[in-house]
Amino acid sequence: MSHSTFSLAGRAINRMGYGAMQLAGPHVFGPPKDHAGALAVLREALRLGVNHIDTSDFYGPHVTNRLIREALSPYPDDLLIVTKLGAVRGADGAWLPAQEPEDYARGIEDNLRNLGLDALDLVNLRIMGDIHAPSEGSIARQVEAAAELQRKGLIRHVGLSNVTSAQVAEARPITEIVCVQNHYNLVHRADDALVDELAEAGIAYVPFFPLGGFTPIQSGGLSKIAVRLTVTPMQLALAWLLHRAPNILLIPGTSSVAHLRENVAAADLVLDAETLAELENLA
Repeated sequence: MSHSTFSLAGRAINRMGYGAMQLAGPHVFGPPKDHAGALAVLREALRLGVNHIDTSDFYGPHVTNRLIREALSPYPDDLLIVTKLGAVRGADGAWLPAQEPEDYARGIEDNLRNLGLDALDLVNLRIMGDIHAPSEGSIARQVEAAAELQRKGLIRHVGLSNVTSAQVAEARPITEIVCVQNHYNLVHRADDALVDELAEAGIAYVPFFPLGGFTPIQSGGLSKIAVRLTVTPMQLALAWLLHRAPNILLIPGTSSVAHLRENVAAADLVLDAETLAELENLA
């Protein structure tokens, strides 16, 4: 893995991380099909140099956190486990908003218990917005609730997820915001200005869905370039993100050790100006 790092929550984080969401069952609900396989993926991620794992207690629910604890506890000192608050799961697997201060307090307890920690290094507040995209509106209440949990020593750092530039600006005077996690990739570029704004402020940007929202034509174009470079489309999409801005940290998810190795190898891909221009044209 290339040794490119960015500072997050007071430590040097390798820019290629790992997202644990896919370790839960279908639709991120229930246990994994292959329990031993899930543990193997987590252990291999660390062996490959990953020191940033993204999770949430509503994955499963409780499934990914318990797997992380079983696979990796006692945790290495340099491992940053990032979790998130803002939803709970219905008995049918539905994603239900949980945005009240008491929801946050309960969510923190669940995360601490299932991860086996006394405090959480970094918690992202997932703002529900339009569910799959941010929408404007004050988030002060949620950020103040998180700041209160920080004062109690339960959370060390706060990030935001599914937010707009205005919401980041509203949150920053309340407590330090160390990262933003939004949907962004080669063709889904609504956050272009926000990525640059955050880079200037030294705040990490953590995109999710690296291949989400591509049209068939865009996917075909990406595949064509990937074949020429003898890499996978996913590797190419991840490499483009790493080239896009120095504050971008990646958390691709997978439940397969082979795919994990492929994803991590994307950190070593160097894209020349011509290839970058070709990729830009896809968007």
